[in-house]
Amino acid sequence: NLKRCPLGFGSDHSREPGRVGVDGETIGHCPFCQRVFMVLLLKGVPFTLTTVDTKRSPDVLKDFAPGAQLPVLLYDGEPKTDTIKIEEFLEETLNPPEYPSLAPKYEESTLAGNDIFHRFSAYIKNPIPAQDETLLHALLKALRKLDQYLNNPLPYEQVRDPELVISRRRFLDGDQMTLADCNLLPKLNIVNVVCQHYRQAGIPRELRGIGRYLECATETKEYQYTCPNPQEVIQAYHGVVRQP
Repeated sequence: NLKRCPLGFGSDHSREPGRVGVDGETIGHCPFCQRVFMVLLLKGVPFTLTTVDTKRSPDVLKDFAPGAQLPVLLYDGEPKTDTIKIEEFLEETLNPPEYPSLAPKYEESTLAGNDIFHRFSAYIKNPIPAQDETLLHALLKALRKLDQYLNNPLPYEQVRDPELVISRRRFLDGDQMTLADCNLLPKLNIVNVVCQHYRQAGIPRELRGIGRYLECATETKEYQYTCPNPQEVIQAYHGVVRQP
């Protein structure tokens, strides 16, 4: 009932059950699982990834953590549940100098884009066509707010170049990924793929800050190795999206 995924590194210390894809083998579309996978890869800690087919074997998680939702982190045989608590545990346990800290330097980076997925879900699952325009406007407003944050230079950039107008940083908090990126990037990918497929319009190209951000993400192994196939995302939303 447990399928091994190509992503993962053998370890006696940690194991990560995550959602299986539609083929019963590969990683599924779950943004929370991808979020934790990215954290583990950024930390550079060995771990083994085991995918779980919850549709065919809905009770399999009772062997790890009864009542828990995916992802679940098993560390020295002890289950860690809840994505935020898993992140907190990894930050506390895998800390410098042996492992990098992934905490953002700026609080605003943690909050950037935090309402986008909620706005997206309200829009894409809306059953009332007359409300589409209002809900789309709210989603675009949230995306523009994120784009503005990505384009505005952070204090450290202004210290280096007081005349800098448009930020050149690669990620939310700087040139290195942080926990904020691990949270936001999987959701942005879903927004882009689903809106493009079901509404023929993904994230607008004029939002250059977001475009730069996603392009920089796709160049990293942490994002490449954990990002689901677009068809996984599309199929996951089939049946919950109202066809136009």
